[in-house]
Amino acid sequence: MAALRPPDKVRLLDGLLTLQVLRNSGAAFSIGTSMTIVFTLIAVGVIFFILRTSRRLRSLPWAVTLGLLLGGATGNLTDRLLRSPGLFRGDVVDWIQLPHWPVFNVADSAIVCGGVLAVLLAARGIRLDGTRDGNGVSGGPGALPARQVADGQAHEQGRTHDGQAHEQGSTHDGQAREQGSAPRGQAQERGSAAGDSRA
Repeated sequence: MAALRPPDKVRLLDGLLTLQVLRNSGAAFSIGTSMTIVFTLIAVGVIFFILRTSRRLRSLPWAVTLGLLLGGATGNLTDRLLRSPGLFRGDVVDWIQLPHWPVFNVADSAIVCGGVLAVLLAARGIRLDGTRDGNGVSGGPGALPARQVADGQAHEQGRTHDGQAHEQGSTHDGQAREQGSAPRGQAQERGSAAGDSRA
């Protein structure tokens, strides 16, 4: 890419892919070329938001989605900061062109793919922590609602406590019977010994 100079083009795959270096002062696909500083500030806000949100991230699909958004925003922000004409006003370098499509770069592709994935995940009700809206438990289709899972756990715990209490009660009853039988046996032995002595 360093050897390409506008308006040079390199056609690949029988014209399906064209490499052409263009400088873009706007957003993805050369949108809003007069709002460079605004898009720079938006990129900074997006990066800050993703880094802050990642602390409660437990979902692999959302991790991929936010990773794409973070990578794309960081890539374009680097051009905004380091390239001419100046700080926060730098032009992004676009170099990939498809038939009937504006010239873009890898960062633009990552942002678009991440945005599409975010919409799909939100539409399916998948949260950042891996749970689903109205479900409360992670997992794929067919997972039990959180209330059913909690009720089942409480039922199992109740059965466990009842079984332990029953076993403890049986143990105490057996010990009490043994303790009651011992004095009676001792009394009978003493009575037999007294009768023998009288005889």
